[in-house]
Amino acid sequence: MSYKIISDSTANLSDEFIEQAGIRITSLEFIVDGQSYRAYVEGVETDYKKFYRMMRDGKVVKTSLVPTTEVERVLRSCFDAGYDVLYIGFDSALSATYEQASAQMQGIQAAEYPERKLRCVDSLAAALGHGLLVYEAVRKRDEGCGLDELADWLEQNRLTFAHWFTVEDLEYLRRGGRLSKGSAFAGTLLDIKPVLHVDEIGRLVPVEKIRGRKKSIKALLNRYVTSAREPRSELPVFISHGDCQEEAEALADMIKAESGAQNFVINQLDPVIGAHSGPGTIALFFLTDQPR
Repeated sequence: MSYKIISDSTANLSDEFIEQAGIRITSLEFIVDGQSYRAYVEGVETDYKKFYRMMRDGKVVKTSLVPTTEVERVLRSCFDAGYDVLYIGFDSALSATYEQASAQMQGIQAAEYPERKLRCVDSLAAALGHGLLVYEAVRKRDEGCGLDELADWLEQNRLTFAHWFTVEDLEYLRRGGRLSKGSAFAGTLLDIKPVLHVDEIGRLVPVEKIRGRKKSIKALLNRYVTSAREPRSELPVFISHGDCQEEAEALADMIKAESGAQNFVINQLDPVIGAHSGPGTIALFFLTDQPR
């Protein structure tokens, strides 16, 4: 292929897929006790268990954007090797990552690589919803879709990638400003587990208040049942989780029983997103004919 796909660590893609697909990843960072860590390092496996254990132990995790040096390094490695670039960036409504990285890339391309083509697409997606968009982009690239054609397709179809979330601990939504302190306290007392989704402009918004963990996971299944695209048995279903593998697999089993779906990807939420949603988060992503 004459072009490379670049995306961000927040797409939650596995090391195996990244290597097989030949894509490049820029890494956001997270900070614990004043020490900064990269969420993704090529060839180094992230210790998710350790990360979520720190959160459960009360460590406060802060996050930061992709360093400009990282953006420059990844972009130049593609241009210098003779490739054009398609950048599929992290949801601009949830992070300034896309705005900063795309502006930097465009500046470098215009000033130093005018012979190279660059297209930047705001995914309006997070976690494996972002990952599912990249997955479909790779599939279409491998089928022979050109850079401009693929970028246009992504912009036209990104809202048909459904995102549904539920969380275990409301404290992390409170810290992120999505719940008031009073609502988080009352919700915890009543065992309320909100169901949220990413809307048409990329915002994470609450949709339902469900009482009890099992019912909140069942609510994700119901969203799939009522809106997943046909034929369901043939389409991919992606699930991200915050160190709750068994519950994520249980959700996958329910979806299999309901629809016959077989193509599942289940990955842990990366530390940057996990820092804002907390341990116990489950997020479901699938294709739909009902745009957000």
